[in-house]
Amino acid sequence: MARPRRLLFLSIGLSSVVVLGFLVLVNRSSGWGRVSENLPPTDVQGFSQIRHIVFIVKENRSFDTYFGTFPGADGATTGITSTGQTVPLERTPDRTPYDIGHDWEDAVRAMNNGKMDRFDLVKKGNSNGYMLPYTQMTQAEIPNYFAYAQKFVLADRMFSSLSGPSFPNHLYTVASQAGGALNNPKGLTWGCDADDDVTVPVMDAQGNVTQQPPCFDLPTLVDRLQSAGFIWRYYAPHRGVYGYQWSTLDAIRHIRFSPLWKRNVVTDAKFAHDAQKGDLPTVSWLVTGSGSEHPPFSTCEGENWTVKQINAIMQGPLWNSTAIFLTWDDFGGFYDHVTPPNLDQFGLGPRVPLLIISPYAKTGYISHTQYEFSSFLAFVEARLGLKPLGQRDAQANNMLDSFDFSQRPRPPLVLTTHGCPASGKAETSPR
Repeated sequence: MARPRRLLFLSIGLSSVVVLGFLVLVNRSSGWGRVSENLPPTDVQGFSQIRHIVFIVKENRSFDTYFGTFPGADGATTGITSTGQTVPLERTPDRTPYDIGHDWEDAVRAMNNGKMDRFDLVKKGNSNGYMLPYTQMTQAEIPNYFAYAQKFVLADRMFSSLSGPSFPNHLYTVASQAGGALNNPKGLTWGCDADDDVTVPVMDAQGNVTQQPPCFDLPTLVDRLQSAGFIWRYYAPHRGVYGYQWSTLDAIRHIRFSPLWKRNVVTDAKFAHDAQKGDLPTVSWLVTGSGSEHPPFSTCEGENWTVKQINAIMQGPLWNSTAIFLTWDDFGGFYDHVTPPNLDQFGLGPRVPLLIISPYAKTGYISHTQYEFSSFLAFVEARLGLKPLGQRDAQANNMLDSFDFSQRPRPPLVLTTHGCPASGKAETSPR
């Protein structure tokens, strides 16, 4: 753990020394990592109450798929197909019959220059007349996600950072860029651990695409945190366990092949224990495997997994100093009606859900502010006084509009998991 910075005073009394010593002990025991002498550059009164920041990244859902029916949000219950037909969004089965196309080419095709009307043309988007992309869930299927949205913050202008799938979008969650990567590498292992013949398409500034190994040396938020003496942890499945492909720091060479990999990248199974014990670091990332909601896995079981992680924070000693950002990494091929802004040659991509959960999150607030994964980095950078990594996080909205630090800390919302549909043949009937 880094040593707290030296505090200089023109004059100081014995009582102040005692108080300062107490604060240092509190900081060390809570995982904060260093004493913050002043508010960060944003100068938002009360922002310093956030001492633990958690970023939970789930898989493959668009905003309309999960929250298209949420009252007051910009959602849709119908969608437009490539034939110009307006169709109702039927009910998404808890376990989808298959995965649907959501790579770079699928995303570009579905968005159709902002018309958002060709989701039926993604891979398996129209299977013998069944159009899985044009389905959605309601409060009955995801009651706890709706409960978080009702009590805390739901963002309806949260976009994936890149018009494509998991690998590049996960890179944005740590680096605010993907090194030009467009798609997922082939195979179950992505990153520096991949076999020698595994490559990923990479686009340069001129639009040229080449195949390169999925192992990059990008500056990351982890590097900023490490240099500044803040404690961080990346919780993810270990190698050989499903979900390891989303352990994104495996794709950052100078982290994967350094002592940080063994010390700071830990199993996702450890997160709830650390949260309940009060041992969360300043910044945490959390991804998982079968509980990720990636089709065809159960949405219900994934929601239950998420609730257990958040309950662990709420029932532990760190709730009153924590901000949780719960999002999904890409649209998964599912329909969304909002045209993404065009920031650069890579995105933004289709909207994804974002829930902001904290004692200082606004109550029942729907944020219409434009966010992307770089907004998470911007929040951390603003809170800790860190320099941006690049243009994306420097320009991203930092999500502070979703907080009210003057309010009395909100009590925990400990939720109960619920029973899931029996495993078996997926349902495909309309809702």
